[in-house]
Amino acid sequence: MAGQIFAYIKHNEGVAEDSALELVAAAKKFAAGAAVTAIVTGSNVDALCNDMAASYQEVWKIDNDALSYPNAEVLRKVLLNILPNDAVILIPHDTFGMDLAPGLSIKIDSPFVSDIVDYEVEGDTLKAIRQEYSGQAHTHVECDISNGLVANIRPGVFQPDESKGVSGQVIDKSADTGDLTTGRHFLEIVEAEAGDVDITKSDVLVSIGRGIEDEENIEIAQELADAMGAVVSCSRPIVDAKWLEKSRQVGTSGQTVKPKVYLAMGISGSFQHLGGIKGNPFIVAVNKNPKAPIFQVAEVGVQADILEFMPELTEKIKGL
Repeated sequence: MAGQIFAYIKHNEGVAEDSALELVAAAKKFAAGAAVTAIVTGSNVDALCNDMAASYQEVWKIDNDALSYPNAEVLRKVLLNILPNDAVILIPHDTFGMDLAPGLSIKIDSPFVSDIVDYEVEGDTLKAIRQEYSGQAHTHVECDISNGLVANIRPGVFQPDESKGVSGQVIDKSADTGDLTTGRHFLEIVEAEAGDVDITKSDVLVSIGRGIEDEENIEIAQELADAMGAVVSCSRPIVDAKWLEKSRQVGTSGQTVKPKVYLAMGISGSFQHLGGIKGNPFIVAVNKNPKAPIFQVAEVGVQADILEFMPELTEKIKGL
């Protein structure tokens, strides 16, 4: 089998993203009891490293002002200097991970597999499953990982390992980064304009997708949301059609939300949409297509027309 297993920890100003604990579970599929090393980069990340040491056997800290904002070009240089030759590194499949991982695999001369939703390892062979065409088809990929691997793991497909029963060691690798001069420089963060409703603060979201069919039908979703004390959000096609404002969009190109309950109405469930849902909410999915990817992550799935289902649910809730 390949060598040491690493997980790149995404965080926002020292607060780990959900993927940090998901990668613990993903890494365990390589071998039972396999040691996994977390890589934490940034500025003033001591507290985060200590937190990750409760989940990972080892934590490599790279503390450098040049890494205070995620820059894939800089980080590739860092990882090239510190990773062993046959390393397996797991990286979340998000916009930053898609920027970082392909070039890294070329630099360290290891295979690269993107957007993995499941996998198994047999000897030196990785057998991975990916999704194509917004989850309508599955691709099975095999590669030799005896010389290492760079893998993008789709967020949300592995249940976070929250056991935190490890007493890991934090190792400072900050002095091993080498020259971090690059042609790409961080300029500024431009905050999105605030909308009339902040969907990131809502505990319950009624989220609509293509299945709503017409702008006039949004009122049906609003009536359901009012009955539940919820807020209406949406997937990207609704914003592209200019039926709702951008501030209502959930996804990697929209808002990141952490509700307790998420009703996905007529949403197929592409990874770009699911990437905006954090915190493991209770997901209820309603879709006419029984093969919609959203059903793979939903606690409750209903095959139905949302234009018929939502009014019925609204009346039931009002009856309570």
